[in-house]
Amino acid sequence: MKWLLIPACTLALCCASVQASRLSEYIASPELRAKLQEVYGGRAIQRAEAFSRLLAPRAGTTDQQKIELVNNYFNNLTYSEDPKLWGDEDYWANPLEFIGARGGDCEDYSIAKYYTLMELGVDEKKLRLAYVKAVRYNQFHMVTLYFPTPKADPLVLDNINSRILPGSKRTDLIPVYSFDAKSIWIMKSRREGTLAGSADRLAQWTSMKTRFSSEQLRSPRRQL
Repeated sequence: MKWLLIPACTLALCCASVQASRLSEYIASPELRAKLQEVYGGRAIQRAEAFSRLLAPRAGTTDQQKIELVNNYFNNLTYSEDPKLWGDEDYWANPLEFIGARGGDCEDYSIAKYYTLMELGVDEKKLRLAYVKAVRYNQFHMVTLYFPTPKADPLVLDNINSRILPGSKRTDLIPVYSFDAKSIWIMKSRREGTLAGSADRLAQWTSMKTRFSSEQLRSPRRQL
């Protein structure tokens, strides 16, 4: 199985109020703490504090250690399908909504890992989100990919299988397309792919980025 890497693009994650380079500062702000408590309750503050500790600089930490820390942290949150948690068929929560609600589905795990790894200093060129077919469950699924080098077999960060394995070892996943903040790469087969244009074609991705940049926090339909 071959996972193709999208050409590197400038990452326009958030606007002035919540940028990747300032996320750790925002997490610690009294304004966010008050908003999290109002929308998600007092325990959300504890989860935000744990997330803030994850974001704290660690001198000499390797990319491998970072992806293990991030994968383990988010995989401890609770899986919940969108209709039950948010009342929508398909809702991509931003990382603060995911942490506030204490869970979500595969898109939420993957997006939160992607943002957090960049906040920890992992080169954006090494990270992608990938939509795949989970063979065992016969359904579509999302994972985060880490490419040590542009042509390397990527490591897969997944909430179904918590072990961080190379893509070639994940024969239970069939790549469909991968994307970053700007571009989409459609997989025509396991060996071929085609650059298919702007990631803004993904309505849920665009909506999630807008909410994150404007500090919107949606209240879940139920508490986990």
